[in-house]
Amino acid sequence: MSGTVDRWTTALRRAWRDGTLWPWCLAAVAAVCGYAVATVFHPGYLSADSNTQLWQALGDEPVNDWHPPVMALLWRVLIRITGDFSAMAALQAAVLWGALWVLARLVWKRSGSRALSLAVLAVGLAPHIMNFTGVVWKDVHLAYALLAVLAIALTVRELPRDRVVSRWALLVSGLLFLAYAALVRKNGVPAVIPVFALLVLAVWPTPGRRRWLAATGVLAAVVIACGAGVSAATTPLATRVYAVIPVDDLAHVLTPDQMRSAAEQAHAGTDLRDRLVATAVNCQKRNIASDAYLQCFPHTKPFDVTYLDQHADVIVRMWARQMPRHWKGYAEYRGRVFTKLLFQSNQTFWDGTRANAGARLHPSVRKEPLNDTLRFALQNYVTGFTRDLPMLFQGWFWLAVSLVLVLRRRWAGPYSRELRLLGASSLLYILAYLPTAPESNYRYVYWPALSGTVALTLVATGYVTRRRAAADREAADREAGVPDDRLAVPPAALPPEAAPAAGPREGAEAAL
Repeated sequence: MSGTVDRWTTALRRAWRDGTLWPWCLAAVAAVCGYAVATVFHPGYLSADSNTQLWQALGDEPVNDWHPPVMALLWRVLIRITGDFSAMAALQAAVLWGALWVLARLVWKRSGSRALSLAVLAVGLAPHIMNFTGVVWKDVHLAYALLAVLAIALTVRELPRDRVVSRWALLVSGLLFLAYAALVRKNGVPAVIPVFALLVLAVWPTPGRRRWLAATGVLAAVVIACGAGVSAATTPLATRVYAVIPVDDLAHVLTPDQMRSAAEQAHAGTDLRDRLVATAVNCQKRNIASDAYLQCFPHTKPFDVTYLDQHADVIVRMWARQMPRHWKGYAEYRGRVFTKLLFQSNQTFWDGTRANAGARLHPSVRKEPLNDTLRFALQNYVTGFTRDLPMLFQGWFWLAVSLVLVLRRRWAGPYSRELRLLGASSLLYILAYLPTAPESNYRYVYWPALSGTVALTLVATGYVTRRRAAADREAADREAGVPDDRLAVPPAALPPEAAPAAGPREGAEAAL
């Protein structure tokens, strides 16, 4: 028995020294951390939007496209499999920590640094990432889907060329994650494009024009097919929620009298005209700077999600006619909202479960209350960093990080191209909010915060990898008996003629 134990001990020690055991240690750490985070958020933090989607997922309300139907469908499938609505928050944690483990394993393989691989896992515990891990939001789903694609792309890049089946399986998985990201957050499509390029370049390092066109066509086909499948499975009510943006612009750029005149010129009905005028008046009286449709627009009770669908054409026509005439006011208003998003992001922590005014929580939610002790501990952790390191929760910081990632010509190490594409994804996503941001909310920059934090660990990996490669070359030169070039440099205190004579290798180089 003792001999068997000794053999196992020897084998484990050998595996620890040569590094083959470390990826499994990383897996264990990721599993423990993921379980702990899921426990803190159990059964999941729900906003009013999340609560509405839960009613839809359980079939107690008809699905509508005000919120992404693909998310309601996924939640419905999870509930039918597990019998518990908390499976959605658990899935979010699993995707995040699974992707981080894959990235940590790749960083370990590249750098040989246990500290750096653990730093990748620590991203999931960072206050500006952990704060939303268990909040059921489409912004979180977008971020974790794109992170999963990054992990898949870097894995594909490391596979040998003869692993054809594995490469194609990972490519299909990556395309499905990209399709989900595009469907779950429509204004996230600009962020999807660079990540898609990252995936294609991982599979084919030097794709030609035909391959780019084919890959783009396949992605478009997958998105369209998935969207059609979701629509067939959920038959969502049309809401044309995009009309919220022109309502917001009209209410904050036009005066009430101008709003009335614009509505009459666009042949708006009496009801819509009066509501739009009341919206402009309400926003001015209450000094509400954004989100006019939800904050200032007079709504019937219960909330009619189809109202915009009935009047979207008129609203868009009003916007198209009035904004060019009031371009200065429009630019000022959009600049005001965007700068507030960058410098004064609010809602850095979502502290529980809520419903809309006049709405009610689903009975399943009331049966599983949150753990207040863990909730307060998490809140103290996040808000403490919000006070001490506020830049982690502000859009300007992650915008700056994305600009640095994009503009630097080349990064050290093996991830130069990936870093630039990650920066491009974050940059495009933030800039997409310039004409569309309804309010200042940290969750709108959650993907840039996550990708920027991961990118910083990859930058550190690149520098460690370069130093390790230089050390390996020096060691190989010493073993081969090649003299160190630094010995040929004369000491600063000696004249050039006192320096050692050049050897054959250096003389040959000088002749060249």
